Amino acid sequence: MKVVIAGGGSVGRFTAEQLVEAGHEVTIIENDRAVVREYADDETTGVKWHQGDACDVSVLAAAGVTMADVVASVTGDDEDNLVVSLLAKQEFGVPRVVARVNNPNNYWMFNEMWGVDVSVSTPHLITSLVQEAVTVGSFVRLMQLRGGKAELIEVTLADNSPALDKALADIQFPRSATVVAIVRDSRVLVPDKATVLRVGDEVMALITEDAEEAVKKILVG
Repeated sequence: MKVVIAGGGSVGRFTAEQLVEAGHEVTIIENDRAVVREYADDETTGVKWHQGDACDVSVLAAAGVTMADVVASVTGDDEDNLVVSLLAKQEFGVPRVVARVNNPNNYWMFNEMWGVDVSVSTPHLITSLVQEAVTVGSFVRLMQLRGGKAELIEVTLADNSPALDKALADIQFPRSATVVAIVRDSRVLVPDKATVLRVGDEVMALITEDAEEAVKKILVG
């Protein structure tokens, strides 16, 4: 997979190195010449560097965005991340665009109108993980996808959940909701239609926004 990352700071470099280790081809676009000089000569990482402003269409093209499977805009500036996302999607038709949200107050803008498929906001993620760790019987949004139109949610089933002791085949989930994993006794289960839900199960589902209330009623009550 070919990945282009806008932003050569600590987040961009770490992400790039992890992706290279996983076997992907990664190019970082960084506007600061000093940063490029410092890291581009380190051939041990396998990361390619391109100096320039990622908000410039010509720079994106020169960095290979035309052939990219994924563009990740992870600079420290939300405005830049939105511009890069929009250009990647509209000008180059990149299949998947991931954007970093620095200021939580800007989170609402990171949607498909700006070309963002997945937005990553550290404060929102920390909040979700804290809730997931301490809350039983609550509906927790772990991650938004497709600009907020889809989301990964988690519910730890309480002893009064309407879904208890029922097989997934017998639960009338909306068509736009799919249970993708169940964590039970520290083990991850890949669910099938015969899987029966139990107290304490951490049920993870991929849903669209219109299915949220129905899924909440089924799992939480």
